[in-house]
Amino acid sequence: MVDLESLFKLSYGMYIVSSKKDGKFDGCIVNTVFQLTPEPPMIAVSVNRQNLTHEYITDSKVFTVSILSEAAPTSFIGKFGFRSGRDIDKFEQVGYRIGQTGVPIILDNTIGFLEAEVTRSIDVVTHTLFIAKIVASQTLDDGKVPMTYAYYRDIKQGKTPKTAATYIKVKPKAKITEGVSNMKKYKCLMCGYIYDPAVGDSDNGVEAGTAFEDLPGDWVCPECGVGKDEFEPVED
Repeated sequence: MVDLESLFKLSYGMYIVSSKKDGKFDGCIVNTVFQLTPEPPMIAVSVNRQNLTHEYITDSKVFTVSILSEAAPTSFIGKFGFRSGRDIDKFEQVGYRIGQTGVPIILDNTIGFLEAEVTRSIDVVTHTLFIAKIVASQTLDDGKVPMTYAYYRDIKQGKTPKTAATYIKVKPKAKITEGVSNMKKYKCLMCGYIYDPAVGDSDNGVEAGTAFEDLPGDWVCPECGVGKDEFEPVED
């Protein structure tokens, strides 16, 4: 038997991996960055092949790793974890500086960074494992605590993007549609999740038949964790 829940016992961090291509930047949330050797200092990062950041790293052979702090808000994480660089400029209104590789180093909500040059790429089914040599690194704020994936998931109640290495598919709940056909559906602007009153959100105590307007004030998107103010009605 393979119990995928046991994988949650492994330790991970929370990082933004950024890269460049043709003068453009992109970045995505990853939780699989780890050191391989001390001398020379080598690291590896796993990135989903569907991510635009993967395309940029493959092209430029360089990337940065910005280490997120526990204080990073869910909305900030959602911007890099649930939105695509094909649709938005993720670096708009985000503090950053350009590193020696020409790739952005994110300064907001981070405690430090690594810059690396790819030396080898390994195909791992849905992901690529980029092995790279560190060419620069720095601690930006020694007073902040680095965020772990467990802290993000269990304390901040954050969700996992489908492209993440640690994503586990959950079976959809059966729909109950009787008497709620006229209730409006609402779409999360951050990740695209649709709140359907006919289904509700049983995992978070919301029964089927609950209108969006009647959701508790502290209810958040079950996919990416943003609040109700990040939703808009779905047009029929």
